[in-house]
Amino acid sequence: MALVSRRQVLQYTLATSYSAALASCGGSSSSSAAGGNLPPPPPTTIDALIAETQQRTFRFFWETTDAARGLAPDLTPDAAPASIAAMGFALTAIPIGIEHGWITRAQGIERVLNTLVFLRDAPQGGAATATSGFHGFFYHFLEMSSGTRYRDSELSSIDTALLMMGVRACVQYFAGSDGNETSIRTIGDTLCERVEWRWFQNGTAGINFGWRPETGFMADNWRGYNEAIPIFLLALGSSANAVDPAAWADWTSTYSQSWGTLQGVEHLSFGPLFGHQYTQVWVDMRGIKDAYMTAKGIDYFENSRRAVLSQRAYAIANPLGWQGYGADIWGLSASDGPSDSMQTYRGESRQFRTYAGRGVGLISANNYDDGTLTPTAPIASLPFAPELAKPAMAAMYQRYGSAIYGQYGFLDSYNPSFQYSVPLSSGRLVSGLGWVDTRYYGINQGPIIAMIENQRSELLWRLSRTDPVLRRGLTRAGFTGGWLA
Repeated sequence: MALVSRRQVLQYTLATSYSAALASCGGSSSSSAAGGNLPPPPPTTIDALIAETQQRTFRFFWETTDAARGLAPDLTPDAAPASIAAMGFALTAIPIGIEHGWITRAQGIERVLNTLVFLRDAPQGGAATATSGFHGFFYHFLEMSSGTRYRDSELSSIDTALLMMGVRACVQYFAGSDGNETSIRTIGDTLCERVEWRWFQNGTAGINFGWRPETGFMADNWRGYNEAIPIFLLALGSSANAVDPAAWADWTSTYSQSWGTLQGVEHLSFGPLFGHQYTQVWVDMRGIKDAYMTAKGIDYFENSRRAVLSQRAYAIANPLGWQGYGADIWGLSASDGPSDSMQTYRGESRQFRTYAGRGVGLISANNYDDGTLTPTAPIASLPFAPELAKPAMAAMYQRYGSAIYGQYGFLDSYNPSFQYSVPLSSGRLVSGLGWVDTRYYGINQGPIIAMIENQRSELLWRLSRTDPVLRRGLTRAGFTGGWLA
């Protein structure tokens, strides 16, 4: 199958189909189990839907985050701990909200400063309880009530990195001479510099997954292409705790296992699309290449575009025969799901799951599909392939309407094939539509608001291009060309 041209003509008659979508959803009288009474529906254009979705997603972070400490819940509306990755996305959302006038600069400064002061002062130490982190890292989940370690969660290198990427975005954005903006930069830089990346190498060339006070470091380091590039850029770019460039060589040493042709598209694969999206929430990867991508003749941005093309081609082929898959209904990533159960589907026994990393990849561990789709997969792919992501976004709204679109935009996931009257872990069955979620997850909402903004204004990418830490990290990883030149 030949690659789809980047200049492919968008063959989608939006005005007619989108107006029909609004009509089929009952206009402003519709409601969502997770969203309550909805504001008026978006106007009848795809650009208006994108803008409305971005604003609603901003409100998710602004309204659900604890304003005094910046603790952002892992999910809502169910009770949940704070997720430090969601906190990173909540920080990232604030400059976007200011730029669009959804909050004032003063409001944004107050929220960011409260968050950074909390992170600075939160207790660090090796005790199993009553601490928020250790060696500058933070626990994956924190208690919403106290801001300290939630249950037996681990010190997480990836989640700490996502938190710090949000910090770095704010350090770059709040560049004014006002005392509070100066404090944001000072505290933000301090937080990033106190992360002891070399400690997390645990005597190896690479960087470990995580650490628990009860058991020490986990068995594995990060290797192979996935969402972890921010770890290495921050670790290589640190002034006080920089790791050796050999860490990047260790990280890329298994890339060859993931390079190949999938659904007719040659690329460096990783099954769930979030692995292609997270880094580029913050870092403009267009035109810059490390040694591996230089040898392949593409950059990471083009690689992510190819991953999107591959996923869409998979949905069109639909080898497992799932309900609803097609040219405009696609998108596998880490997401919620209906049930951990075996069910008979079209005469075959199929395994369904709750939260899981769904995707299509060359490595079997990154290959899982139970018919559950997530809106963040196509929406956060807008910069990579707008000619595919926009029709997908419109089609989801047209087909499922208020069943998957609520107070904070698109709900986390849906599964048209799951129509079984069994106990559900979350969500609900909707007649004629299958299972739909009733939750929003911070780590899926974050890429939605951020990648919409990068596609519209390149705000976060522009901030990354001026960040000395990220520039240093990229250079020490061997990236050259483009805006680094």
